[in-house]
Amino acid sequence: MANTAAQTQNTVKQKKTSPTMSTQLFLDIAEIKDNVIVLKNGGLRAILQTTSINFNLKSEEEQNSIIYGYQNFLNSLEFPVQIVIQSRKLDVDKYIETVREIGEKHTNVLLKEQTNEYCDYILKLVEYADIMEKKFYVVIPYDPYRNRKQTTFSKFMSRISSSDSVDSIKRRHKEFEEMNKNLTERVNAVTAGLEGCNLRVVQLGTAQLIELFYQIYNPTTSHNEKIEDLSQIDVQDL
Repeated sequence: MANTAAQTQNTVKQKKTSPTMSTQLFLDIAEIKDNVIVLKNGGLRAILQTTSINFNLKSEEEQNSIIYGYQNFLNSLEFPVQIVIQSRKLDVDKYIETVREIGEKHTNVLLKEQTNEYCDYILKLVEYADIMEKKFYVVIPYDPYRNRKQTTFSKFMSRISSSDSVDSIKRRHKEFEEMNKNLTERVNAVTAGLEGCNLRVVQLGTAQLIELFYQIYNPTTSHNEKIEDLSQIDVQDL
């Protein structure tokens, strides 16, 4: 009996002190599948990435057209959306890798050396100049009806104790297909509205969503350790 109690106590201690368990406990995300983020409370989220427009370089007529198009887009919405602007240090690793591969194919020794020097110059420029890039996202939600009836206090308490359960998982799987259809309708509506503002819009796929949240929650690690094969990654380990 004493050994059993000791083993149980050790297991509880390990669970409490496990970094993975403590991180997952406070994340709202349960899983990512079919290009959709599934939350622990059953809600779904789709993320669209859009291009940007240099508004100041447009003529007055073009500016007015963009303003009216955006106004019509906002007036057409019957649900909330979240617009996110993300600034991050410019990542040129893939570009540099491609250029180096091209350089290695040169038979001319001088061209090969110049290509390598160019790559080194770009890497130093990005490092010392601290060049940033901006990405623009639109988050589209769809929540089950039971979540919409929650009070502010209930939502607050659910965020504090955001642990998952078997019943919640079963309920999410049962509701997913129907809710995903409704979410797709919202995605199509938002896409059409943004394209009416002369923006190019694309919905992030499963692999892109995994990479996005990996970079968000691991800003330093993600810069040094790239995800090579997303098919081998367990989303719950990120």
